[in-house]
Amino acid sequence: MEQVDCIVVGAGVVGLAVARALAMSGREVIILEAAEGIGTETSSRNSEVIHAGIYYPANSLMARFCVAGRRMLYPYCAEKGVPHRNCGKLIVATNEREDAMLAGIKGRAEANGVEGMQVLTAAEAMAMEPNLLCTSALHSPATGIVDSHSYMLALQGDAENAGATPVFFSPMVGGKVVGRRIEVDVGGADPMTLACNLLVNAAGLHAPFLARHIHGMPLDRVPTAYFAKGNYFTLAGRSPFSRLIYPVPVPGGLGVHLTMDLGGQAKFGPDVEWIDTIDYTVDPSRSDSFYAAVRTYWPGLKDGALQPGYAGIRPKIVPKGAPGQDFVVQGPQTHGVAGLINLFGIESPGLTASLAIAEHVLEVSRTG
Repeated sequence: MEQVDCIVVGAGVVGLAVARALAMSGREVIILEAAEGIGTETSSRNSEVIHAGIYYPANSLMARFCVAGRRMLYPYCAEKGVPHRNCGKLIVATNEREDAMLAGIKGRAEANGVEGMQVLTAAEAMAMEPNLLCTSALHSPATGIVDSHSYMLALQGDAENAGATPVFFSPMVGGKVVGRRIEVDVGGADPMTLACNLLVNAAGLHAPFLARHIHGMPLDRVPTAYFAKGNYFTLAGRSPFSRLIYPVPVPGGLGVHLTMDLGGQAKFGPDVEWIDTIDYTVDPSRSDSFYAAVRTYWPGLKDGALQPGYAGIRPKIVPKGAPGQDFVVQGPQTHGVAGLINLFGIESPGLTASLAIAEHVLEVSRTG
């Protein structure tokens, strides 16, 4: 049986960031990825937004890692030449009830350490974005967009330069705890078993499933996986806005918001569609609800302008209707298994938070 120091399961943005941090700390790292390349699931099926850290409960891991990760991400992208833009965003209110909610959102953001938040009158907001209709707005200058694939390539390059080895078409299919080591069963064309000192389960949507298939991992410490699909629709032509436009949040998500890619292509979404199995098909009929939602803040949206874009799936660990979840970084102090770190529920803002999550995993690996 081959032996290796560290195995990271999952070559999404968080797995790559973790592998990079471990390798740069001097550890031997193998990255196991079931797919043919990096970031084929959640990491490439999101809004590509650099989040400021506005909405998350104070002192939650989401809040802490989002703000810390964002402060690391902008300089990292600048240093590595990763395409990105600090474009800012407006959270827009469209009635008196929503007007009253903006102060609370601003207060939560400031408690989390978000810089520069400013409440704008309708006139101020519409002067910044002439196509906008609102009754007031909250400006977040720290928000931006990033080319997520270029970012993941940079992380992969750093990890490999520090000695990490990614292995594709190599799903982890199970494992078992043997003393202070973990034996990992790897599937694919050439099945094998690897023994490691540290196993980081960064498998995203599949992380709870994998944890359940590690013999010796207490099952009562493994959360149930729930899938909340987010559908996106794209807009023909360039974006009518220069900033990201978000409505006031709705239960389960942030509402149908407008983001754009670095080429100026506007996209709307994601919505929230609870599903039982992984399915990335976008139902064109879902656009009906998008038109009504978007026209509350952009009445100029024309009939037929939205085309099915793509879908992503949030790796939820709470069911529909439950209070919001937090990231779970679960080390030996929690589950009692030496050398095992599980990452559960790493949904948005996982991309923004990735460098901070990686630093935290590195700390847990040293204390566990």
